[in-house]
Parts: sequence; structure tokens; C-alpha cells
Amino acid sequence: MTRRRVAILISGRGSNMVSLIEAASQPDFPAEIALVLSNRPDAAGLERAEAAGIATAIVDHKAHPTREDFERAMDAELASHDIAFICLAGFMRVLTDGFVERWAGRMVNIHPSLLPLYRGTRTHRRALEDGVLVHGCTVHFVVPELDAGPIIAQAVVPVVPDDTEESLAARVIVQEHKLYPHALRMICDGTAWLENGRVVFSKGWNASGSLHSPTSA
Repeated sequence: MTRRRVAILISGRGSNMVSLIEAASQPDFPAEIALVLSNRPDAAGLERAEAAGIATAIVDHKAHPTREDFERAMDAELASHDIAFICLAGFMRVLTDGFVERWAGRMVNIHPSLLPLYRGTRTHRRALEDGVLVHGCTVHFVVPELDAGPIIAQAVVPVVPDDTEESLAARVIVQEHKLYPHALRMICDGTAWLENGRVVFSKGWNASGSLHSPTSA
């Protein structure tokens, strides 16, 4: 099995990074986490990656006069580690169209909502304000428009009457840690790929499952 070399881009503690590293440590996983790159020298996730034996790199955006210069430095690091695929995991920089287009079909992100609902920030607060009864997370290919890329996978959680932003976020992130490795596996083993602006799947799946909300405990 050929394992695709993946870089994870972070800006903070990297909780989704950890779930990807743990998944990739399994011998049957079709991806190798070859690099963790941060735009912040103090990102806690760097130490966690080093502890797992993963190569790390820092490309401080503050050290570069323009976004294009910053991204050229990132591209150089990615090329030096022979990276084939990028996972964004709490990477808090807006990427230029040029960078996104260079990595088209090879860069994914996880977002804490059921896209196309609640693009951007404060997703849990907005879901609660709207009174929705289900919420969740989405893994998608990255395109120049924010949180608008073709959807690879989604996970759903119920919203309950006493939820706060914190309790809802805690329920969603559990699913994020399961969904992101699942989506990366599908991409790297050829089960899912981007074609003509849509995600194509080579296999069917069980369509009988459902989530009803509300339900009794």
C-alpha cells in the first residue's frame, strides 16, 4: 500500500491534528502524517506533534510582509517534505486564491457546522439562536470561497433544550475527531475524490441510518 504524505496546518493546540496522527499510526491507514506546520511559534500542537515523532515546521506569518510571501515560504516547506495532501486543523489564516488553486483537490478542512449552514465563526451560538434541533461538523475540499468547498463527509449531533455553546461544542468536537480521519482515509484510499467541482464516491454506503431529535433518553 502506498501511503500519501500529508501535512497538517495548525495555529493552536491541534486537537483534530491529534486524531489524524492517531489514525495514521495504524498500519492499514492510507496516509502518513509527514509534517505539522504552524504559522505561530507558540502553537501548543507543535509539541504534541514532536512527541508523536512527527516532523514540524514554523512559518511565522508575522515575519513575512505579504500573504503571498508567507505562502511561498509555506510552499517551500511543503515541497521540502514531499507533501501530497494538506489537512487544515484550526489553521487561523485566510489563504489566497492562488495558494488554494495550487492545492485544488489536495487540501481539506473541517468546519464545526453542517455546511452550507453557518459558514464562518460562532457556529454553535448561531445554531442555538436559530433553534435548530440538529447540528454537526463537515469535512470539505478547500476552495477560494470561505467554507464553500465540496462536501466529503458530515456528522450530526442532536441539540437539546439546555445546551450552551460549550456543551454543544463539546458534543460536536467528539464527532470531529471521528469524522476527519474517516474522510482522510476515503480520500487517500481512492474512495472519494474531487471531479468537476463535486465529490465522487467509488462505493455506496448504508442509507438506512437516521438521527431523530428530540428523542427520549
